[in-house]
Amino acid sequence: MSMTQNYQHESTPTTPSIQSLDITVLAGGDNEERAVSLQSGDSVTQALQRLGHRVEQRDIDTSNLSALDRDDDFVFIALHGSFGEDGTLQGILNQRGKRYSGCGQAASMLAMDKVRAKQQFISSDLPTPDYVVACQENVDTLLDHVSLPVVVKPVSSGSSVDTILVRTDEALRKSACDVVEKYGLALVEQLITGPELTVGILGDQALPVCEIRTSREFYDYQAKYLDDDTQYLFDIALPEKLLAHIQTLSLSAHRALGCQVLSRVDWMVDSSTGEPYLLEINTIPGFTSHSLLPKASARVEIDFDSLCQAIVADSYLIDRSCE
Repeated sequence: MSMTQNYQHESTPTTPSIQSLDITVLAGGDNEERAVSLQSGDSVTQALQRLGHRVEQRDIDTSNLSALDRDDDFVFIALHGSFGEDGTLQGILNQRGKRYSGCGQAASMLAMDKVRAKQQFISSDLPTPDYVVACQENVDTLLDHVSLPVVVKPVSSGSSVDTILVRTDEALRKSACDVVEKYGLALVEQLITGPELTVGILGDQALPVCEIRTSREFYDYQAKYLDDDTQYLFDIALPEKLLAHIQTLSLSAHRALGCQVLSRVDWMVDSSTGEPYLLEINTIPGFTSHSLLPKASARVEIDFDSLCQAIVADSYLIDRSCE
């Protein structure tokens, strides 16, 4: 089914029309991505209201689940990071028998754990940078196992929070120690230098490849959400065959993790070899003015309201009973 098609759903006396639902939009949370989540929630709420749905946006976190007590038809998850994106919330919604947007519990857990996701990429023959996992026991010997430069990041986090580019021995030790102290583990990944690309997945379709250019050292939190000079380019100076290959690989990665309805797949292309490297998959991409999935959707004439409706329609029909 085309994502631009006007969705219809045959209703029964107990099943509302997919065109007119009572929807709870969950946004906020209590992690570092709260501000971005609230922006995403506001944008989604306004779009769903314009579409004619009855919508209430509610804040939620691990200590207060009262937002789930509404008698609604559907839950649209606009939470980023821990709790909302790591399978915890999806598991709670499954237990309550609620319909909700996007990936299920297992895929959310897998995608959020960067190490497990990379292991799945490798077993699926998808190219990803070499890495080691740092912990308290091995943080002093990391230089025996990696070649600088590297990227140090939390194993389970999003929006490039606490992600650090490391080019010296001293910086590696400090960065790894800091991330391990805060999160328990750190992913130390070979730095790939070259164009940074992302591919949105909507339904079973890979959207156009987008190149990200920033004035910062890399596409960090500031560049993603605060800078006005970050560029998002769809006319990319790379071979069309390579871009098409990256789209195909992105859809394969989405399927390899068991993702459903939507995701965003992030890539680096090595400027010296031209080889693409898969970094990670985001199961709840942003819905802000800076966000990449809406930009890629617009590129194929799916406006923001239609994007939200497509996500609702595809998600509504998923049988979560086996999750």
